[in-house]
Amino acid sequence: MKKLLFFALLTFGIFVSSNAQELGVRFGDVTGGNVALDALFTTSDFSMVHADVSFGNGGVGVDLLWDFVYRPLGDIPMNWYLGAGPVAFVGNDFILGGAGELGLAYKIPDVPISISADWRPTFVLIDTSTFVGDRFGLNLRYVFRN
Repeated sequence: MKKLLFFALLTFGIFVSSNAQELGVRFGDVTGGNVALDALFTTSDFSMVHADVSFGNGGVGVDLLWDFVYRPLGDIPMNWYLGAGPVAFVGNDFILGGAGELGLAYKIPDVPISISADWRPTFVLIDTSTFVGDRFGLNLRYVFRN
């Protein structure tokens, strides 16, 4: 339990002290729960790291996805993105796998808020091998930089 608490506090501290371009909350299916701390870190003009940390179900879930951003989608400030990355859950059970991600993101003009929705099909490799294809989420984030 002490290791779990240490891991949770360390992860939260990294998110809080990081230089994330967008920080907010994710509602929907994530590894370990239905609500997560959600952050975007832009790595270049056309890629980003999308990270989620959730606390629930007796542990901590982490999704860390590398997304390629394809922009814009028409004449509105909406981008679509596609990516993949590892997912893990540390708690009473241990889960390790990989997830894909396909989503749409909308940056509200003149307001530092972004809204995105995505689909994350996940293949769990460790503890049991399963495929989960019904993971959807809604992300609401504050935009620190454009």
